[in-house]
Amino acid sequence: MMTTEAVPGLIDATRCPLCGELNRCAIEIERETGQAQPPCWCMRVDFSKAPLTNLPEEMRGLACICMRCATGAAPQSQD
Repeated sequence: MMTTEAVPGLIDATRCPLCGELNRCAIEIERETGQAQPPCWCMRVDFSKAPLTNLPEEMRGLACICMRCATGAAPQSQD
C-alpha cells in the first residue's frame, strides 16, 4: 500500500510549499545556518488571507510560506 504522506526530508524548507518561491523566513535561515537573524517578517504579517486550504494536510507545518502567499497577494506577472 502506497502512502501519500509528505516526507520531511523531501520538502525544500527554503521554498514556499504553495508557489515554490523562496520564502526567506529568518527563523528557517537561522535554523539552517546557526547564525542569529533579526525578527522575521512572518512574525508581523496577518496570515488570514493566506490560501492555506490549498496546501494538503500532510504538507502543513513542514515549510514556511512566502510573504506573497501569506498575504494573499496575486503572483507577479511575467510579461
